[in-house]
Amino acid sequence: MDRCGSTDFVMLGGMLAGHSESGGETIEKNGKKYKLFYGMSSDTAMKKHAGGVAEYRASEGKTVEVSYKGPVEDTVKDVLGGVRSTCTYVGAAKLKELSRRTTFIRVTQQLNTVFGNND
Repeated sequence: MDRCGSTDFVMLGGMLAGHSESGGETIEKNGKKYKLFYGMSSDTAMKKHAGGVAEYRASEGKTVEVSYKGPVEDTVKDVLGGVRSTCTYVGAAKLKELSRRTTFIRVTQQLNTVFGNND
């Protein structure tokens, strides 16, 4: 974040998971396709890319099965459409104007049920 508190980037790993272009093995269960999704601090990633979890570290993520979504193009179009609508609602001609034309509220009590078990 810059000094004004506006964000210059977002992480979209979970949103983009499950698409044809995303990483992760494609598996089939009961006739339905899934892609394995894992973060780079997960046990799966550490084993695959670093030979395992180092003694002084702990894995910080989990591996989940995400329903296969096909090509990412439709998801990207949906996101861009939402951003365009938002800009229209608040009167912003450019993305940089969003932070000046809106008040963002930090949400700290949210449960993300997208990836199942939230222990």
